[in-house]
Amino acid sequence: MENKQSIILDHNQIQHKIKRIAYQIYETNVRENEIIIAGIAENGYIFAEKLKMVLEDISDIKVTLCKVFMDKTNPNNTVSTDLRPEQYQNKSLVLADDVLNSGTALIYGVKHFLDVPLTKFKTAVLVNRNHKKYPIKADFKGISLSTSLHEHVTVTFGKQDQATLA
Repeated sequence: MENKQSIILDHNQIQHKIKRIAYQIYETNVRENEIIIAGIAENGYIFAEKLKMVLEDISDIKVTLCKVFMDKTNPNNTVSTDLRPEQYQNKSLVLADDVLNSGTALIYGVKHFLDVPLTKFKTAVLVNRNHKKYPIKADFKGISLSTSLHEHVTVTFGKQDQATLA
């Protein structure tokens, strides 16, 4: 059986989705002075960087990036960030990842940030799949897909961003 890939989002569509999500984040945080965008390494962080660029273009809100490190195959291991808790305490935080599949990475990311008081806590994903095994949802999403468990979504960021389904 051949492994056929279909492009579900091309570069322009991804840019449009990122811009739309950034506007939604801004609308939700219009009264905030600072937003923390915490991206799950690696692709979630790239997605967070792209959101930050758009947010800085459309608003005066200070946007701080935070990189979230975790072992996605064994997220029970330590989750850490490149910011100290005091740097995001009592601020609005958006946890970002490229694809929400089972919800494992997002739920363990959320768990990490629950130890610190935040003014708001939301999640953002570019692609939301409907195979969650945890009670987690994306507050901001680019596209929702109903796929089979055997299909795999891959997001590639670079000169020609694209999301593929195989």
